[in-house]
Amino acid sequence: MSKRKVVATNRQARFNYEILDTYEAGMVLLGSEVKSVRAGQVQLKDSYADIRGGEMWLESAHISPYQFAEDGGHEPERPRKLLLHRREIDRLIGRIREEGLTLVPTQIYFVNGRAKVELGLGKGKRRHDKRQSIIEKRQKREMERAQSHRR
Repeated sequence: MSKRKVVATNRQARFNYEILDTYEAGMVLLGSEVKSVRAGQVQLKDSYADIRGGEMWLESAHISPYQFAEDGGHEPERPRKLLLHRREIDRLIGRIREEGLTLVPTQIYFVNGRAKVELGLGKGKRRHDKRQSIIEKRQKREMERAQSHRR
């Protein structure tokens, strides 16, 4: 059984996008980047996945330089190649172009010692959708609070 150790989550992704489908992709990382990711020094706030030349790339994901790396380590916001099967990439290209969707990283985690990123295929929410999400979250919190007072 494989354990999934979540290192970073992108909470803004679920707020800004309605996630329709998720995909798991491997990441091509340098040694110092792996050390930083294991230490949890990752930020996915404004990152997205892009398709260039038939390959998938993770853009704007910030992985802090590893403190003990030689020669300063790595560039924090460099594009990182994502590993997906050709069939999956082709399917994603079709859905992105036809439906106007966006690929947003939702989590970075380790499975059996390998760094993986969960990509959410999402549709951008409008301002009123975001307000509705906030109202629903507030109502849910109030209901849980009322139930806990009853106990």
